[in-house]
Amino acid sequence: MNEPTSSKPMYEKIFDEVKESILTQAYRLGERVPSEKELAETYNVSRITSKKALELLAAEHLIVRKPGRGSFVADPATEPQELPGGSGSRGTAINTEEKTIGLIITDFGNSYGTGLIYGMEQASRDNDCFLVLRRTFGIPENEEQSIQKLLNLGVDGLIIFPAQGEYFNAEILKLVIGQFPLVLVDRHLKGVAAASISSDNLQAALEATEYLFDLGHTHISFLSPPPVDTTAVEDRIEGFIQAHAQRGIMVDKELWVSDLTSTLPKFFNPDNIERDIARLISHLESHPSITALFAIEYNIALLAKTAVERLGLRIPEDISIICFDSPPTHLGGGYSFTHMRQNEEEMGRIAVENVLSLMNGHSVPHKVMLEAKLIPGSSTGPAARNKGH
Repeated sequence: MNEPTSSKPMYEKIFDEVKESILTQAYRLGERVPSEKELAETYNVSRITSKKALELLAAEHLIVRKPGRGSFVADPATEPQELPGGSGSRGTAINTEEKTIGLIITDFGNSYGTGLIYGMEQASRDNDCFLVLRRTFGIPENEEQSIQKLLNLGVDGLIIFPAQGEYFNAEILKLVIGQFPLVLVDRHLKGVAAASISSDNLQAALEATEYLFDLGHTHISFLSPPPVDTTAVEDRIEGFIQAHAQRGIMVDKELWVSDLTSTLPKFFNPDNIERDIARLISHLESHPSITALFAIEYNIALLAKTAVERLGLRIPEDISIICFDSPPTHLGGGYSFTHMRQNEEEMGRIAVENVLSLMNGHSVPHKVMLEAKLIPGSSTGPAARNKGH
């Protein structure tokens, strides 16, 4: 792991030097101190960093920030103004400037992620805060470095869509232990009280599986990347299994394919895509009883569709496909899968509002789960009779 190049973030260094100037009366009572812009130019840093330094000075009641006028050395005899519900240094500063939220996301595209960002961007506008985005492409090392860089930049809170992996990295655990304002998106941290927001993946998978059962499908192949302790994947698997249990239908894991990796950001390349398609073709040939495919995400559904078509089979007459999410096809150029639509924009909005609440010292629900909606499409139909005979 790369260690930070400095033991102390720049905003803390600026804070220390301006504080020293106030205590030594280089800046006297009531005198204006340098602005965000002036400090940023003096120290060759971003305005986000200089803003953070001034917020720390305000939190210690060394300066008073006056909108449209600037920051001035505070009178220590004046009682500091409390924010409603605030406590500690984060709750006592007078909030006169926009806050900055760092967003760390694996990647985003038309199938999933863009709606999240739309929701977050709109919520940040509505709440007068900035959003700074960094992508990790599902690589834990990139995630750790992004957290460190955004903290050094001086963000006030973080929203993290964790990288695919077997564990949450140490930087996330440090944030939780240090009670830094943090909201996780799409998955939760087991055994640790970190706020999270996601779809109700278990219930959504259960509903999608029941939809296939109602069409007469009982030989369903579940398609996913390796679960690797990712709660969103685990919950969808659990929903699939529970649906079988509720209908008294045996789960046949021989029909599953759980080693598809080409849709993960760090493995996305043409060779891996072709390897996964070949894997699915071989699987369907080896298990002719399969009448439906449950793809855990849209891009896996695309792999499945390609595999089925290369075998000369028809969708949905021979094989039905259901998945999570399917991009809107307003211009008619895309294919509409039957899918569970996640409420991405609402998820993004709540993530921003919850991290802002944490910044102001308020508590938020430990786990928020939103309902996904079943949207029928062109990819499902009644189970083919005498399949495999």
